[in-house]
Amino acid sequence: MTVNPQHLELFHALLIGIGLSAACGFRVFVPLLGVSIACQAGYLQLSPEFAWLGSTPALLAFAIATVIEVAAYTVPFIDHLMDTFTTPAAVLAGTLLTASLLGDTSPFLKWSLAIIAGGGAAGIVQLGTLAVRGGSTLLTGGFGNLVVALLELAGSAVMTTLALLLPVLILAALLVIVFLVIFYIARRISARRRPPSSATS
Repeated sequence: MTVNPQHLELFHALLIGIGLSAACGFRVFVPLLGVSIACQAGYLQLSPEFAWLGSTPALLAFAIATVIEVAAYTVPFIDHLMDTFTTPAAVLAGTLLTASLLGDTSPFLKWSLAIIAGGGAAGIVQLGTLAVRGGSTLLTGGFGNLVVALLELAGSAVMTTLALLLPVLILAALLVIVFLVIFYIARRISARRRPPSSATS
């Protein structure tokens, strides 16, 4: 059975897109900055209509936005305010990045894959970060969120690097993330439903 090279190319591009989208779920602008740097270095080629992502103005804008986003997430309570904006932004960024990598594909297929795979991956990871930060806020009053923010930044940087350099590992990494998110949310739900223990006399 012969494998169509175009299908392999599409699958490879989709893996990169999913990885970058997942990274958007941690931090919106880190993967955008990574893609812009990769384009400037000639390592990554985007669809012509998305070539602006690799332009110098875009690189500078993503760099500034990344610094602002990272700094905002280090301030207790402001991080929750940021989630109001970054949750939809992460889904949009994931969709955009995935679409930018799918090359000469029919618009219907391109945007269907971009929305479902790219936007979906970003949304799942973002929901996971919301759950973890909510738990951290309850336990530490918000002051433990700095550790969460640093872990999210590291997760975004690692996922961006894997997506660009070793996209074959993306599926495994994403499956681990999905499992951890589901496990964490299930534990939270179980803890809420568990009746409080009665005090012994």
